[in-house]
Amino acid sequence: MIRATELVAVALLAMLLAGACGASQAGELQTESESVELGDAESVRTNLKMAAGELKVGGGADSLMEASFAYNVPDWQPEVSYDDVSSGTGALSVEQPDENTGMRDDDRNEWDIHLNDGVPTNLHVVMGAGKSDFDLSGLNLTGLDLRVGAGPSTVDLAGDWNRDVDASIQGGAGAATVRLPSRMGVRVDVAGSLGEVQAKGLSRDSDAYVNDAYGKSEATLNVDIEGGVGLIRLEVV
Repeated sequence: MIRATELVAVALLAMLLAGACGASQAGELQTESESVELGDAESVRTNLKMAAGELKVGGGADSLMEASFAYNVPDWQPEVSYDDVSSGTGALSVEQPDENTGMRDDDRNEWDIHLNDGVPTNLHVVMGAGKSDFDLSGLNLTGLDLRVGAGPSTVDLAGDWNRDVDASIQGGAGAATVRLPSRMGVRVDVAGSLGEVQAKGLSRDSDAYVNDAYGKSEATLNVDIEGGVGLIRLEVV
């Protein structure tokens, strides 16, 4: 597992790179959309990798994924792939091929990704420098592995899943807000944070934070947060 000190180092490096001039030159703004059909897969493992920019992820797609992209550096054109299977788990990937995180004031790189609410989804995200917003409350989420670098992030996990869900969030430099359900039991473990932790609607249980439904509901949301530098807000909604 990546340690908090390593996350801080990565985040600081990302901020330094963000202030430097990258080799890639900005051009005209390119906009495109992408739609991916589920096929015969029964569940999906989704991998998203963005080096720098603005990332939004939510539900509401009629197909497996419906996404729109806007960028003005040609090397940042996202690569979308989907490995369908006749049964079992499919593999969806959206990746920024150029890993240069050096963004200037006139650079734009924006992803707006919508996933299908009904498909069981194990979501893995690696986000470098930038702003990220994950509205995952309506998804049929089976697991979450989220790694964010420098920049503010919001993660909405206020769903009402009928199974245990394990979520791992590793933060860098920047404020992080994590929204949590009230009817489903929640346990949050926070480690390695060099900033303040605010827990609204939660109580302490040894070294963890729990909501009122913890230990009473049939299913539990277990969240492991490994923080970096910045404020962590935990909110029961």
